[in-house]
Amino acid sequence: MARTPMALLSAADQERARGLRLMKGIALGALIALAVVFVIAFSLQERFPWLAYVRAAAEGGMVGALADWFAVTALFRRPLGLPIPHTAIIPTRKNEIGRTLGEFVETNFLSGDVIRARLSATPIAARLGEWLRTPEHAERVASEAATIIANVLEALSDEDVQDVITDLAREHLIVPEWGPPLGGWLERLVATGAHHQAVDLAADSIGTWLESNRDAFAGLLSRRLPSWVPSMVHNLIDEAAYHEAVKFTAAVRADPEHRARLAIDTYLERLADNLQHDPETIGRFEDAKTTVFDSPRVRELAADAWTTAKNGLVTALHDEDSGLRRRGAAALAEIGDRLVTDETVQRRVDGWVTDAAVFLVERYRHDIASVITDTVERWDAAETSEKIELMVGRDLQYIRLNGTIVGSLAGLLIFTVAHAIFGA
Repeated sequence: MARTPMALLSAADQERARGLRLMKGIALGALIALAVVFVIAFSLQERFPWLAYVRAAAEGGMVGALADWFAVTALFRRPLGLPIPHTAIIPTRKNEIGRTLGEFVETNFLSGDVIRARLSATPIAARLGEWLRTPEHAERVASEAATIIANVLEALSDEDVQDVITDLAREHLIVPEWGPPLGGWLERLVATGAHHQAVDLAADSIGTWLESNRDAFAGLLSRRLPSWVPSMVHNLIDEAAYHEAVKFTAAVRADPEHRARLAIDTYLERLADNLQHDPETIGRFEDAKTTVFDSPRVRELAADAWTTAKNGLVTALHDEDSGLRRRGAAALAEIGDRLVTDETVQRRVDGWVTDAAVFLVERYRHDIASVITDTVERWDAAETSEKIELMVGRDLQYIRLNGTIVGSLAGLLIFTVAHAIFGA
């Protein structure tokens, strides 16, 4: 089987490879040493009977060493290249191992109860707040967020955005009828008398304007009189019109029950009723609404508003000293401080994070675990075997050493017991 060149291994894997070679050499040296001891003891046991115990120990140690060598080697490859059944387990059963590992992770780790218990014991909000309230960290988050948002805005097509805005406006503003809802709102407004303040404001504004703009009445009516009417009559008519306007406005301002106010109430009541129940009024209102929204001028204003807002926002996001970036960093630091000091917020945020994590795990646990299965299936069998051997092979060589020692002790014990029973 081809070996991965050392140059292609990471520094950690190269260190593991050196440790694996060392342990293999030690295990093999122990086997060779026992073989030498066995040969010497076997050849001299007739002359020195006590060497029979040494031979038995060496023999048992060799058997244990060879058995464990076979077991360890069979995990990763076929011993001596022989097609022995149930060997080279990892290369031949790689996909099954991957599926089993994925199922194990899914069952024992990707469980809602496990995730909830682990996250409930972790002060997520407090730790996040402690990190976030540091000014440098808050500025870093604000900077990264600003960069992402600016890149997204710059990548957006203005035409596409305008089309989306137009579609949304048509769906939510133009298609639904405005007349009945607006009529209901106006009916409630009139019933509560809330519009009286608007009437007061209008009367006050008109009165103030009249006091400051008396000259505006000069010629207002008199210019429509025949030319043969004396100029004095012109002045009298203009003065009378001005005084009547001032007098009328003052009367409206002073009298809550003025006929003009009552006329406004009657008109608004009738308008509210028509907007709700009169098809002709509703139709005219909807036609006017559609005409306004479909006006090219309105479309141009919407496009200009989007372009202006986008350019201003992108400029502010790119500028490290902009007020938007500074306020964003300050807001993040303030959020971090609240996460540290406000226990109510901590519990709420911890609950949100835990519930979200449990929801995601419960919903996508199989998809997450399948990453392990799919990844293992894509691995090369020989390379997978080598990687796993690098990870655990050094520890497995201790099994060979232990097998050698245990085999020696077992061989010595068996020989001693047998000799004591049958040799007496």
